[in-house]
Amino acid sequence: MSMSHLYGRREEEDGVEVESFEVTDWDLANEFNPGRQRHRPTKDQATYGIWADRDSDEDERPSFGGKNSKDYTAPVNFVSAGLRKSAAEEKQQKAEGGSDDSEDEGPSAPPPPPRSTAPKKLQMGTFRGNQPQRFAGGIQSGKGLGTWEKHTRGIGQKLLQKMGYQPGKGLGKNAQGIVNPIEAKLRKGKGAVGAYGNERTKQSLQDFPTVDSEEEEEKEFQKELGQWRKDPAGSVGKKKPKYSYRTVDELKSKGKLAGRTTAVSAGELAQVKVIDMTGREQKVYYSYSQMTNKHSVPDEGPPSLSTQDQKGSGFALPELEHNLQLLIDLTEQDILQSARRLQHEKDVVVSLSHESRALQSRLEAEQGSIQRIEAVLELVGRFPSGEMAPGEEGPSLQECARIFETLQTDYYEEYKTMGLADLAVAVVQPLLKDKLRSWDPLKDSSYCLEDIGQWRAILESRDFHSSAPDSNMDPYHRLLWEVWISVMRPCVTAWQPRNVEPMVDCVELWAPILPLWILDHLMEQLILPRLQREVDTWNPLTDTVPIHSWIHPWLPLLQARLEPLYPPIRSKLSNALQRWHPSDTSARLILLPWKDVFTPGAWEAFMVKNIIPKLALCLEELVINPHQQQMEPFHWVMDWEGMLSPSSLVSLLDKNFFTKWLQVLCSWLSNSPNYEEITKWYLGWKTMFSDALLTQPLIKDKFNEALDIMNRAVSSGMGGYMQPGARENIAYLTQTERRKDFQYEAMQERRDAESVAHRGISSGVPTNFKDLIQAKAEENNIVFMPLVAKRHEGKQLYTFGRIVIYIDRGVVFVQGEKTWVPTSLQSLIDMAK
Repeated sequence: MSMSHLYGRREEEDGVEVESFEVTDWDLANEFNPGRQRHRPTKDQATYGIWADRDSDEDERPSFGGKNSKDYTAPVNFVSAGLRKSAAEEKQQKAEGGSDDSEDEGPSAPPPPPRSTAPKKLQMGTFRGNQPQRFAGGIQSGKGLGTWEKHTRGIGQKLLQKMGYQPGKGLGKNAQGIVNPIEAKLRKGKGAVGAYGNERTKQSLQDFPTVDSEEEEEKEFQKELGQWRKDPAGSVGKKKPKYSYRTVDELKSKGKLAGRTTAVSAGELAQVKVIDMTGREQKVYYSYSQMTNKHSVPDEGPPSLSTQDQKGSGFALPELEHNLQLLIDLTEQDILQSARRLQHEKDVVVSLSHESRALQSRLEAEQGSIQRIEAVLELVGRFPSGEMAPGEEGPSLQECARIFETLQTDYYEEYKTMGLADLAVAVVQPLLKDKLRSWDPLKDSSYCLEDIGQWRAILESRDFHSSAPDSNMDPYHRLLWEVWISVMRPCVTAWQPRNVEPMVDCVELWAPILPLWILDHLMEQLILPRLQREVDTWNPLTDTVPIHSWIHPWLPLLQARLEPLYPPIRSKLSNALQRWHPSDTSARLILLPWKDVFTPGAWEAFMVKNIIPKLALCLEELVINPHQQQMEPFHWVMDWEGMLSPSSLVSLLDKNFFTKWLQVLCSWLSNSPNYEEITKWYLGWKTMFSDALLTQPLIKDKFNEALDIMNRAVSSGMGGYMQPGARENIAYLTQTERRKDFQYEAMQERRDAESVAHRGISSGVPTNFKDLIQAKAEENNIVFMPLVAKRHEGKQLYTFGRIVIYIDRGVVFVQGEKTWVPTSLQSLIDMAK
């Protein structure tokens, strides 16, 4: 390499200019500032490296636009395998082919500048040899496009064939791509696109066939029709007049004149000056209505001063313009008025047609109503009337019922609106009264029951509720009130209350079909007063028929209404018991039916006043003799056990029996008794008491007291001589009796627990503390049960898991080391777990 290369000089070597390798400012900036911003290399720089072209713009800072604009008129060059020809040879070749190019292109273009930036081995050759490639506008399309591939290994063609490409067919899955390259069509002049007609080639028409829309052509024709001018070759600066057309439909839809109106609005009368500065220009309006209508027809506003000045004074006819505008306004006003009249007439036609249809439907409904009313009148005419001949017979009760059923089913609306149900009272009442005239309710209580039940289904209104006879009474209620009650009233008046069964059967049979207020009237106003009068005349001493036999059958029907009868009955029974003795059992038979009828308080007061004193005298007269005992007085008293309350009977025995009984026992033990006979005597008296009495604490204590007396007598040796084995027998008897008491109590408690479990603790709140403990034990799976024959201070012992407890006054006591300790329920559960 010569020195000229080192110092960057340019030399001509065989007519080729070579780039010199001199150190430039860019090289210095690059060496001394290696961290500066580096721009992305261009395509030429990436291809040729340091031999790429350098423009003056490359040293400047690039903008966001990126790359410099390309010159698409320059020839397309590719890297050639040979050397570039010299300038002399190119000029000679260009001179030879100049004639051919001049025919197509006119004057020949200057040759492209030689590439002086590349070495000989990287010279660029043209695609078509010596001639440059040309494009649209007379430039030839490339012939032999891709012929350069024959100088390569053909990797592109192979890749396409691997992906299914077949030579001679288009690209794509279905070979829908074009086969030939896009053709360019030469434009005649320098006009814009479409200025010289359609520029499509035969290939584009073949590949993309389209059909122009006739509607678009017609629209374009109509658009251009209004813009014709007389002289097509007129001056360029003259604007075409723009015409605005408005159809009748547009005028109707707008509903007002575009320009000046004939009617002066209130806003225009005010003459308010309004300056509009919302647009590009300042506009002045003389009323608010003008300002509101400024956008009505944008293209038809009044001409401004500048427009009038542009028109010039050559053709200024304001009077003619005013007259024409006035004619237009009047015509538009006539059109609008005609449209309004037409719309009004159409609305009137629609309204009249609607009214006509409504009247027609109403007429049809009225005709149907007339026909139905005529049918109703025909059915009603079958009923008997006062104008009938004496020998003529009207319809029977069953026929009238069928007529009313027909009216209800087929003509229900007319039946309700006309109130035909009230007609039944006038029609059916005479027939029903004739039928019930000979009826005796006590002999045949079911007579005419089905007929009245049928009329109940026809006439009774489910929504009607009456409590007394009045003018607005239901037809069925009125029928029963005027016919049935009039028959029952004399019957009840003549009825004997002691003959109770026929009247009770009659009332029970008729109660389901009678209205509630009529049944109450029958009970309270007719039957109950009759019973009161009979109770007043009743005498329990002379009357052989018990009073409960003719009072108690009315309990299901009268119930609480019989309460006024009870005080006189108790008073008469009390008077009758003044001379009564307990040996007379008839009193018990007379009072027993009234035990569940009287209230518990009234019954207890009656027993305390009239029976218990008699029984107390009987017990006081009782003589207790172990050797010869008379038991009849005691049996007379015990027969009243079911009649007296347990507390009254226990108190009676405590005061009048056990005192003497224990005295006799003590005196017997003090006189060298036979303990075997005493034991039999004790057990014999105990068997005279029922289990219910033996469970009473006072009775139980009295018998336990007798056992204690016998034990003390045996243990102290009272009475002198002691029989062998007497002490053991008395001890065994005491143990046996107390074990029986404990077993009975345990059984009773277990029975109570089972009943509680059967009811279900969850169904209600626990009634006492024991039930609460049992519920908690069930929740925590802890065994809670009583210990048989185990007590502490008279309290039942229970096992709660492994703990022994007892309950006293709602407090749980747990057995400790030395004594019983109270504890809470939660602590008890924790200890049991």
